[in-house]
Amino acid sequence: MAIATINPATGETLQTFTPLTEAEIEGKLDLAQKAFVEYRNTPFAQRAEWMNEAARILERDRDRFAKIMTLEMGKPIKGAIAEVDKCALVCRYYAERAAEFLADVPASTDASSSFVKYEPLGIILAVMPWNFPFWQVFRFAAPALMAGNVGILKHASNVPQCALAIEEIFKAAGFPAGVFQTLLVGSDKVAAIIADDRVKAATLTGSEAAGISLAVAASKQIKKTVLELGGSDPFIVLESADLSAAVSTAVAARMLNNGQSCIAAKRFILHSSIADEFEQRFLEKFQALKIGDPMNPETDLGPLATPGIVQDLDGLVQTCIAKGAKVLTGGKPLSDRPGNFYPATILTDFPPGTPADNEEFFGPVALLFRVADIDEAIARANAIPFGLGASAWTTVEKERDRLISELEAGAVFINGLVKSDPRLPFGGIKRSGYGRELGVQGIHEFVNIKTVWVK
Repeated sequence: MAIATINPATGETLQTFTPLTEAEIEGKLDLAQKAFVEYRNTPFAQRAEWMNEAARILERDRDRFAKIMTLEMGKPIKGAIAEVDKCALVCRYYAERAAEFLADVPASTDASSSFVKYEPLGIILAVMPWNFPFWQVFRFAAPALMAGNVGILKHASNVPQCALAIEEIFKAAGFPAGVFQTLLVGSDKVAAIIADDRVKAATLTGSEAAGISLAVAASKQIKKTVLELGGSDPFIVLESADLSAAVSTAVAARMLNNGQSCIAAKRFILHSSIADEFEQRFLEKFQALKIGDPMNPETDLGPLATPGIVQDLDGLVQTCIAKGAKVLTGGKPLSDRPGNFYPATILTDFPPGTPADNEEFFGPVALLFRVADIDEAIARANAIPFGLGASAWTTVEKERDRLISELEAGAVFINGLVKSDPRLPFGGIKRSGYGRELGVQGIHEFVNIKTVWVK
């Protein structure tokens, strides 16, 4: 894939970029290693000063950064602005908490003194996706850099301007040269980069295939990885739920980022007693969504990021329809305009054996299922290879407790939208990946947890 800015709303190629040569990659790795030798010894207070300045730059120039995101991958501008603000939030969170999270932890043993010490590893490779082109990077970089590591970013090839802007933010914030660098390279260079002895670990957010590829390359070098992969999150609505709140949240949960989110609600599992009413309200709200120019603040649904994503999504939809699923609205790409537009779509009445059973629909397509009781709801929710997040709606305490304990996911949200939060660990189980980002657990992923024993 070429490294280029291609406006997904028009299909126009706006700018192309020349990938780094082998010599240029070597130069950046050398600079990163030299930077780490000095940077690892900087006090937390100094790192925090730089990280807080990065937050200030994000907020000062939020409109410019938001427009770059929207231009490159089609995110509605109001969502892009919110993403910039969330990046500033995670910078401030770790600037404030890193020293606490990485303080020595004393232990009582037979030694005169024993404790656990957290030390940085070195160069961490981040392979990041296009769907949240700023947030995915900052939720890695803020804890990794505050821990004393240095970062190299291989971003998705369709968001090069975002990748370069992020590097400039860290430079402008005062971080020393080489502490955070963007590598404009294709995916074919990742294995060689992770094989370099100077690179100590890697993190990836993306598809299962990309995660497998990175994990295999890293395993050959016995290097740690953190993977956040796909999801087909359930959104369970039981009989006692606040239906108005559930419906409104369901629409937001499915349409976030034009439906292109790993933790978007994708499978709506409805108790039969409320299914008809939920379906009608849900349909009305889907049909009222405004689709169009993502730069327009009034737009609810913009284009998908690439033509290939439209093709893949529609292939899943058409397979479901051909096998007998019912279309309530939408169901095929929009051909009345340029760009990668797919309408808000609802499918229901799935016979066994459709892609709804085991595939992730990465776009504005909602899958509706009806169940007789909570047992069937939990079974349906868990009958998927993924386990990222789950949202469930009930006002019955016993049902809530069962949902929390029995749903197979890295996060369970009761009566709310599944979202990432700097204060809480984020990640999945099963084929949704392993390891955690954010929270205290996230900053501990890329450190040496060293036991110290002194007598």
